[in-house]
Amino acid sequence: MKEIEAFAEGREGDLAGLLREINEWTGTLAGRMNDLAQERMEGMDAAGVVRARVSGAGRLLGLTIDSRGLRGLDNVQLAEAVKEAIGVAHTAMGDRLTELMADLPGADASAQAGGDPLAPHIARVLREG
Repeated sequence: MKEIEAFAEGREGDLAGLLREINEWTGTLAGRMNDLAQERMEGMDAAGVVRARVSGAGRLLGLTIDSRGLRGLDNVQLAEAVKEAIGVAHTAMGDRLTELMADLPGADASAQAGGDPLAPHIARVLREG
């Protein structure tokens, strides 16, 4: 990722090399996103009454409600429990996405540059015209 780092730092680099690196990076990213889409995550509300299952793409795949726990909930509490279970499952999906992306080449460079790998280049263009 030599060319991507040079670009992120505002240095001159090999444009053809940069495009090759970007193609490799996007291929790796697409593969990881595909892997994530095949995974399944679960979440449960705090009381353990509702369990939600989502795909790695965030789609709700299933919702299970424990009939014994349901007796103690009114309709508003049940709705909150369902939202909580789905939220926990989506959080698990987000955590898994973070894990998959953490070791992608160039992830550290964007974090060090304030989260925007293009910031130095944009600043140089604005400065030099």
